[in-house]
Amino acid sequence: MSLSQSSHTMPIDPICFAALRCFTVSGFHGTSIRQIAAEAGLSVPGLYHHYPSKGAILVALCEAAMHELLTASRAAIAAGSTTLERFERLVACLVRFHAEYGEIAFVTYSEIRSLPEDARERHLQARRDEQALVTELVEQGVAEGIFVAPHPREAARAVSTLCLGVSQWYRADGSMSVPELVDVYLEICKDAVRFVR
Repeated sequence: MSLSQSSHTMPIDPICFAALRCFTVSGFHGTSIRQIAAEAGLSVPGLYHHYPSKGAILVALCEAAMHELLTASRAAIAAGSTTLERFERLVACLVRFHAEYGEIAFVTYSEIRSLPEDARERHLQARRDEQALVTELVEQGVAEGIFVAPHPREAARAVSTLCLGVSQWYRADGSMSVPELVDVYLEICKDAVRFVR
């Protein structure tokens, strides 16, 4: 089964899909294994056959989300031929991800504190790796003189935070399509790094 608000899909299994729906409504700590099992159409023992704990399901969701995001981000950068184009493609990728996969993006960010310690560190490292992609492009842009942000690392962090925030409010049935949202956020993010037009 796949989670999607559009034609794009992220492969997650039916148990993870059921857990995500529950976590979105009630949070990790407010959701019981019994609720997840019922949502997935399984008995509790049947669920435990696949996952040893509720925490293991959250880990699987986090790993799927960050794998998808990092893979898409690296592909977006590789498709660009200039620093500006790579920056634009990466921002567009981040906006699309957080709009199209809003539920999993929101849950895996807001529930970081609920991850087991080793999984939490892996997840945070994956987020640091993602942030490094943005930071490197902003710093390259400053070095080339196409961006004039006086604080490149902080500007890069602001860009990432703006894109992450999309998952908190964007709805596919709202007033703006994903392509329209991408266009708006490209302008906002270029302003954040002080793009020299």
